[in-house]
Amino acid sequence: MAVIQHEITIADAADRLSKELPGHRVEILQGRLTVTPPADGPHAESLMWLGEEFFTAGARQAGLKYLQAIGLWLPSGADDHAIPDFSVLDADYRDAHVTKNCYAPHVFRLVVEVTSSNWSDDLGTKVDCYAQAGIPVYLVADRRHDEAVLYTDPRGGEYRSRKAFKRGTSVPLPESIGISLELSVDRLLDGDED
Repeated sequence: MAVIQHEITIADAADRLSKELPGHRVEILQGRLTVTPPADGPHAESLMWLGEEFFTAGARQAGLKYLQAIGLWLPSGADDHAIPDFSVLDADYRDAHVTKNCYAPHVFRLVVEVTSSNWSDDLGTKVDCYAQAGIPVYLVADRRHDEAVLYTDPRGGEYRSRKAFKRGTSVPLPESIGISLELSVDRLLDGDED
């Protein structure tokens, strides 16, 4: 009996997994396929709260869009892409469409990840990927270590600045994003105040 082997690309495998696992986030980071299950309630609340904060701060009037789960093409590999939890982009981001549902990194001003079961990717691989892509500001709500971490100044494929913020404090976002805004660490980590 002959065995027929079908070779598929990592991009094809990612597409197949996306169809077979609705609600899961399928990404290719540095040539490695990653799959993350749907977020828990506090994770989702944090993202909704972020949207409200950017609305209140006048992000739309400043010519910005703020979106959840939009594809970010990564230059680390032909099929590499991430799907950040929350992003702040230039209003004309649609003109930077690269492939499928991914957009070029130069239209992203801020990327936010709220850690879940894949926390090591958010604190390791994605730090490298986002720095290599030149994402100006990367904020991690690190629920595993109970802090928020702000990465800025990407140069030479790495972030030159890393600042950690503990509970009871706020993270001042760099004004280079296009608006002035401070985010509560407690709300980033927990979502709703209730």
